[in-house]
Amino acid sequence: MKQPLSSQESMDLEAKYGAHNYHPLPVVLSRGEGIYLWNPEGKKFMDFLAGYSAVNQGHCHPKIIAALTEQAKQLTLTSRAFYNDKLGLAEKYVCEFFGYQKALFMNSGVEANETALKITRKWAYDVKKIPVNQAKIIAVQSNFHGRTLGVISASTDSSSKTGFGPYMPGYIVVPYDDLEALNLALEDPTVAGFWVEPIQGEAGVVVPSKGYLKKASELCRKNNVLLLADEIQTGIGRTGKLLACEYENVKPDILILGKSLSGGTMPISVVLTQDSVMDVIKPGSHGSTFGGNPLAAHVVIAALNTVHDEKLVENSHLRGEQFRKELAHLKKLPFVKDIRGLGLMNAIEIENSPKRSAWDICMKLMEAGLLAKPTHETTIRLTPPLVISEKQMSEACSIISAVFSS
Repeated sequence: MKQPLSSQESMDLEAKYGAHNYHPLPVVLSRGEGIYLWNPEGKKFMDFLAGYSAVNQGHCHPKIIAALTEQAKQLTLTSRAFYNDKLGLAEKYVCEFFGYQKALFMNSGVEANETALKITRKWAYDVKKIPVNQAKIIAVQSNFHGRTLGVISASTDSSSKTGFGPYMPGYIVVPYDDLEALNLALEDPTVAGFWVEPIQGEAGVVVPSKGYLKKASELCRKNNVLLLADEIQTGIGRTGKLLACEYENVKPDILILGKSLSGGTMPISVVLTQDSVMDVIKPGSHGSTFGGNPLAAHVVIAALNTVHDEKLVENSHLRGEQFRKELAHLKKLPFVKDIRGLGLMNAIEIENSPKRSAWDICMKLMEAGLLAKPTHETTIRLTPPLVISEKQMSEACSIISAVFSS
């Protein structure tokens, strides 16, 4: 029997044969269960990234894996050239689960964002009657919706944007959490949509002022503009609500979801909206070979059932409160600027200093058995799977406290 690769062998292979488009922590993972991960040498880690919130239900959840393997033995792909016996069930399920009339399944999160942008532009011309090729979409500074050319054209992040021009036109970019700037931009009659994350994840878990999303929604409605909410990271229980928009009782015109729709087993995303918006999409105007495949459709139902049946939204709220309470004392440290978040979407921000960086702290956390990843140089995002228990959270907080205090 062939010996499994060592951690160093795996890293060496990636360095030699893989594109260098990521800068991972130097840890190789070969097995996962619940909130835990193991490297090939058998060292155990607590996962406080959860695949950027793709593994809300925990690693290799038995109910989701059972659904995956059950369907994989029956039928995996037909393409949308034909009907399959699982897609309609999944569409009905997600529409009722989130309160919409129509669903369009894709694969990756950025595909779902691109889909939402296309729907918005088509709606602009067919329904709002904006002159052809003049529709604009408002985005916000420090946004992150993925890295396709269409999406980075609205980005203000130089690392994902520089060197990939020319960029797609049709965007207005305003500051995040700035209603005055949004209101001014909405005066343009060719604006079709406002595209926003309820909480900015990649920007460092930036929570906007109370009332921002509610007022933004009202301004959009007043100006006949669609509100597009990218809840790929914030949705499905991550913030202690099913959707982060629920904190302000906002129902987006277009809801964009991905990541934990599959419990971390395969790429699945979806765009949800009402008939009056989705009906602008006609045969041939949008599609995907794998979008809506029967394997994904079956897994979606199992993944969302798990969130509901195991009360993971409620647990996210409770464990988030526990996290911020148990780590509140770290604010007394001179280099800790802020501890913020909602539910289990949290971040610790430190001062920018040559003495220590967020990367340095994440390396120390890794050595202590907890995996987290910095976003930018001063922010550590801490987002464990929503299945984390009270005892596990206390253990994790002890590790974090010890590392920061040292």
